Amino acid sequence: MNGEVWKNAAVGTLVAGALATGVVVLVPRDEPAPPPSPGAAARARAAAGAGAPASLADLGALIADRERWLAKHPRDEESWAVLGAAYTERGVRLAEWTAYPKAEKALRRSLKVMPGEKGNTEALLGLAALANARQDFPAARGFAELARKQRPRRWTVYPVLIETYSGLGDHKSVGKSLDSLQKLYAGSRARAVSAQVYRDRGWREDAAANAYDAVGAAQGPAEKAAALWRLGELAWERGEPAEAVDSYSVALRLAPDHHVALASRGRALGALGRSKEAFRDYQAALAKMPLPEYALEVAELYSSLGLDGGAVSQYERVRTSAEEAAEHGVNVELVLGRYEADHGDADAAVRRLRAEWDRGRHSVQMADALGWALFRAGRAREALPFARRATKDGPRRPLFAYHRGEIERALALDGPARRHIAEALRINPYFSPLLAPAARRTLAALGEPGEGGPKGMTGREGEGEGGDTSGAPGAPGAAAGAPGTAGASGTAAGAAGASGTAAGAGAGTPGAGTVARGTGTTRE
Repeated sequence: MNGEVWKNAAVGTLVAGALATGVVVLVPRDEPAPPPSPGAAARARAAAGAGAPASLADLGALIADRERWLAKHPRDEESWAVLGAAYTERGVRLAEWTAYPKAEKALRRSLKVMPGEKGNTEALLGLAALANARQDFPAARGFAELARKQRPRRWTVYPVLIETYSGLGDHKSVGKSLDSLQKLYAGSRARAVSAQVYRDRGWREDAAANAYDAVGAAQGPAEKAAALWRLGELAWERGEPAEAVDSYSVALRLAPDHHVALASRGRALGALGRSKEAFRDYQAALAKMPLPEYALEVAELYSSLGLDGGAVSQYERVRTSAEEAAEHGVNVELVLGRYEADHGDADAAVRRLRAEWDRGRHSVQMADALGWALFRAGRAREALPFARRATKDGPRRPLFAYHRGEIERALALDGPARRHIAEALRINPYFSPLLAPAARRTLAALGEPGEGGPKGMTGREGEGEGGDTSGAPGAPGAAAGAPGTAGASGTAAGAAGASGTAAGAGAGTPGAGTVARGTGTTRE
């Protein structure tokens, strides 16, 4: 499963991203506004200054405190920025979409009092973080780059930029921003961001080392829980669900309101065959944080167990929760595109995802989703360049490898297909309750290589047949079959749903919160 949409969302992003770790970061000012009242609000502000997440209770206290203050001091642009970022944080951590319009209103009010061009870096970063949370990465880039231009030595600028560039697929700018962050700051937040970037590059050892360091350097239960969740994600992606469950469980003991860890644990428990516990965790997470990717994951778990009634209700929930998010400015095209490709209208999925690609959203997650949608719509030749891009530029994700293998099989590239599907199962044999069994069936059908030595093992055969990834049409591809059926090529893809989403973004992912400036895993 991938952690792209909403996580990370996704949120990071995510989100992520994302997004769902709830990291709180404030940009310090030369002349700060009067501090919050002592107690919970002050704790939230102190955590923000250190780049750490606040508890949800403290976050709520900070929102109430700043609202009281601003009722009497409406010209305090810094407090408007803090309030806006706090609302963004709340929206990210609780999937409370109504918080986003409130955040935007407060941040715009801050810019009205002091325009960004005159040095209101706090409001600019707040708007960038809000745009990241909404998966609107092109808009986020404008705000974040202006903030960097104003304050290039402020480390808190760079986590926001990293999430933005990750969502756009600008890997070169991600690397430059990470270098700047590491030179300016060496605390827990920097290590957490480094772990995410290294994970996205496929550097697992470096990602794990930084994730462990982030746990050790974390201050307070909320920050430590976020770091432990990240460790659990790395264990899950290594195909070690039992170890992942342990990390998520410790995170939840430290911070019971860390709902992303709850959903992630549900996914890992499902892989271990502990379905009753898995459904319990998923339902608890959805009750508090109704993300459409969570609904998609639990629906596919129901489907894998033959529980069609439960699956249908959750598939319906994907649409309703996504529609609600969209009403409040959240870009839900990626998660809906994945949903439509496997459980709805594949042609509609192509239209949605192609429009996002044309807007400049060139992340590996978007490349994978668009390639898979094209394949499901019977356009395998057009799909292959996108699948290649996702597996070339991104981490070693089993979902991406599986998708590429099925597309290659449809084009009679059996050698590369065999290699990539086997790779998916080698990375994580539990990567999806629907797709992992489908991958095993496809691999068995492909059989062993024929006599005379391997042929077509490079995966570059037919390079000119698929077009490039700029959107130019390719030659007609092999039919992939309607959702829920085996295609004409004989692929096992039709048996599976392919949300591939990992509970937790990233959105950001992916995971980012933002009082007043944060980032994290995407669920992008």
